[in-house]
Amino acid sequence: MASATGFIVFFAFAMRLAYLGRGLLFTGSFAYGAETGAIAAAIASGKGFSSPLPEITTGPTAWLTPIYPYLLAGIFKLAGIFTYKSLLAMRLLDMLFSALTCWPIRRAATMAFGKRVGTASAWLWAVLPDAIFYPVIWVWDTALTGLCLTALVAATMKIRGSRRTSSWIGYGALWAFSAMVNPSVLSVLPFLALWAIWPLREQLTQALRLALVTSVIFMAGIAPWSIRNYLVFHKFIPFRSTFGLVLWLGNNPEVPDTWAPFLYPADNPEEAAKYARMAEIPYMEEKQSEALAFMRTHPRDSMRFFFRRFAHNWLGVWDAPADMWTFMPPYMKLLLFWNCLFSLLSFTGAFFAYRARSEGALPFASVMLMFPVIYYLTNTSGRYRYPMDPIMAILTVFAIAYPLSQLGKRPFVKLWAAEDEKAIYAE
Repeated sequence: MASATGFIVFFAFAMRLAYLGRGLLFTGSFAYGAETGAIAAAIASGKGFSSPLPEITTGPTAWLTPIYPYLLAGIFKLAGIFTYKSLLAMRLLDMLFSALTCWPIRRAATMAFGKRVGTASAWLWAVLPDAIFYPVIWVWDTALTGLCLTALVAATMKIRGSRRTSSWIGYGALWAFSAMVNPSVLSVLPFLALWAIWPLREQLTQALRLALVTSVIFMAGIAPWSIRNYLVFHKFIPFRSTFGLVLWLGNNPEVPDTWAPFLYPADNPEEAAKYARMAEIPYMEEKQSEALAFMRTHPRDSMRFFFRRFAHNWLGVWDAPADMWTFMPPYMKLLLFWNCLFSLLSFTGAFFAYRARSEGALPFASVMLMFPVIYYLTNTSGRYRYPMDPIMAILTVFAIAYPLSQLGKRPFVKLWAAEDEKAIYAE
């Protein structure tokens, strides 16, 4: 299995490299995701984790969690700040993260549905348009977050019911690392962790001990960042400081459809000046208060924005597709058709997984249902959904494999249940 997966990973990287060859590289802070590049440049310049707005020195920040900006800062130290070489290196690393995601995809799908579904799911990810597009054109933690979330699902399925303390220590460490990449993955933590420990419920003492060990490791992993933030800002900020801002950008009187990008401080000089004048925490607190006040006084608008973001997350558009179809160019029609089909097949696959009583049904459904909720409240984007796209790819393949097995009059258990679970890891 390892050699076959390695070939799929190699092919996936080659696909992304071919797309990169279209000449999409350009320099400047925007190419690095604006805030990510600005923070990384500050670190590489010896100014510490600070100044998230490009070309403005504003002091310490908790705009982002630390792992990805420090990773980018390391590249800046080696290849120069905002140079062509550093941009190429970062793009190649993001492409590698995306290609490596084939590995946990195949593991998770194989454990849930069998080797053929696992292999097909990894191949689908290798050629999936969004899986190729975002790692190449957007330097951000997107690809690494997708790798982390998929690895968390695969690890959850492997560790389920395990009595080995070392396995649960590693599980807690993986959650801590992933949270320091992008805390949005924590939206599925309660569901995956409970599902993993549930088979041990009859050995309550052991289950509680393992849960405690995992929790301690997780808390130890996130503690340094939380302590740093408390010492710097005199406020408990476990992960990021920006929730108030993103909530306001999606819920204020000037929102035209799903959010107001023209008010984003990185793109709006007035907001940038206000942020610099007020300092980060007071600015974020003010924005959160304004957003909550708007949501209380404009419930109808807030719900309209919410449902538009819901549609945008799953369809790629926020208006009714039928209303837009006539005015769309052919390539947009193709993109809309694929977005609708991909979402439909993934939900169908989740239903079939439940119907087939696959143990993978609950963790996959948890990701589908819970991961995007925070974005329904704030702002949706294809790159925000990207981390859950690997799970959608698995369910898409299963949506096709399950009815085919029924048409062939084959007991479905032969398709998804491994004859020997150890064989999954031995090959």
